[in-house]
Amino acid sequence: MCAAGAAGGGRAVARRLGRAGEAAGATQPGSIPRRSRRRRRSVPIAYESGDEQGMSEPQRPRWEPKDWRQQLERIREMRRNRDAPVDEMGVQTCYDSSAPPEVMRYQVLLSLMLSSQTKDQVTSAAMLRLRQRGLTVDSILQMDDATLGQIIYPVGFWRNKVKYIKQTTAILKQKYGGDIPRTVEELVQLPGVGPKMAYLAMNIAWDSVSGIAVDTHVHRISNRLKWVKKETKYPEDTRVALEDWLPRDLWREINWLLVGFGQQTCLPVNPRCSECLNQDICPAAKRH
Repeated sequence: MCAAGAAGGGRAVARRLGRAGEAAGATQPGSIPRRSRRRRRSVPIAYESGDEQGMSEPQRPRWEPKDWRQQLERIREMRRNRDAPVDEMGVQTCYDSSAPPEVMRYQVLLSLMLSSQTKDQVTSAAMLRLRQRGLTVDSILQMDDATLGQIIYPVGFWRNKVKYIKQTTAILKQKYGGDIPRTVEELVQLPGVGPKMAYLAMNIAWDSVSGIAVDTHVHRISNRLKWVKKETKYPEDTRVALEDWLPRDLWREINWLLVGFGQQTCLPVNPRCSECLNQDICPAAKRH
C-alpha cells in the first residue's frame, strides 16, 4: 500500500509567555487593623495551597510504551538509506512539481485514492500514465469511465476507483473551484477518501500535520511493538492510541518511517526479525 509523509519533525509552535506584574497600590504595613489582618490570613487562597503545603494533587505520568525511544532510534537507523518503495515511488513522488499549486494538490489526492490496497510501484505507474495525458480536474471530468479505467488498471479495486475519482473530481470542481479541501473533516467527506488519505493529503498537499496517517504497516508495527496500550483492531483505533502519547513533533515522520520499515523488514508475513536491530527489545520478535 502506498503511503508517504515527508521525513522530519513538525514545525515548532511559537509561544508567548506573559509576566505577571507586581501588584500596584499595596497598603503600607501597619495601616490595616490587627483584627483585619488575622481574618485575611485565615482565608485559603487557591494558588497558595500548592506544593509548599503538600496539598496539591499529584499528576499521573502519561502512559508511554517501554523502550519506545530506543526502538524509534533503531528504526531510524534501519531506514537511513531511504531505499524502500515508499521512498522511491510513494505519493510524495507522484505529482508534477512544476504544475500550479492547485493541480499539484489535486494530483496528490488522486494518487492517495489510487494507492489504497495497491503497491507503490503500481500506483506510481498509474499516476505517470495519467500525467502523460495532462492530469487536471478538467481532463478527468472530460475523460470517459472506460478510458480512465484502462489508464489506472491494475490498481486495486480499479472499477470502484473510477467511480470515486469521477465523483470526487466533480465535487472539487463545483465546491472548491478545482482545488482540494484543506481540512480533514472535509476531505473524508469526499467519495473514496479515508482518514489515512486525508491526513497524508494535509501533510503533503497543505504542509499541515493534523494527525498521524495510519495504514496497514503503521497499524501492524504499532501493535507488534506494543506502542498501543491495548491491542487495536482497526487503523483508526491505532491512530487515536498513538496520538495520545507520541510527541506531536514526531507525527509527520512516523508514517514514512514505519511504512518503509514494514516494506523492508517488519513484513506482514515472515518478518525478518533476525535482521532487525530491535530483535532484543521487540515484544513480537520472540514469537517468530
